[in-house]
Amino acid sequence: MNHMVQTFFTPVNSGQPPNYEMLKEEHEVAVLGAPHNPAPPTSTMIHIHSETSMPDCVVWSLFNTLFMNSCCLGLIAFPYSMTSRDRKMVGDLTGAQAYASTTKCLNIWALILGILMTILLIVIPVLILQAC
Repeated sequence: MNHMVQTFFTPVNSGQPPNYEMLKEEHEVAVLGAPHNPAPPTSTMIHIHSETSMPDCVVWSLFNTLFMNSCCLGLIAFPYSMTSRDRKMVGDLTGAQAYASTTKCLNIWALILGILMTILLIVIPVLILQAC
């Protein structure tokens, strides 16, 4: 075996064939195995989270659409939540987060206005009946 140090990559314009001596030595190292060191090998762990826990508020939007649909805010929030879920499934987390925050805001306002309207629909008739 020739132990001379030669470059692995030769210039393109030199007209000489590439040196395959390095490949042969790498193959021998792969067959014989790596040298054994007394030090334990170190490793790096990378945790990849396959599922993100970003809420898309689909159930809340459906509830507001069916029961608390004041000013049609629940009806507007439902398509936003579906778009947020679609973006999350595709992998566009930034777009999904933007649609989810809009959905959350619309659902909060729909719930607040729905509760206020329900209270007013109970309180106003009671006050009118007491006045009579």
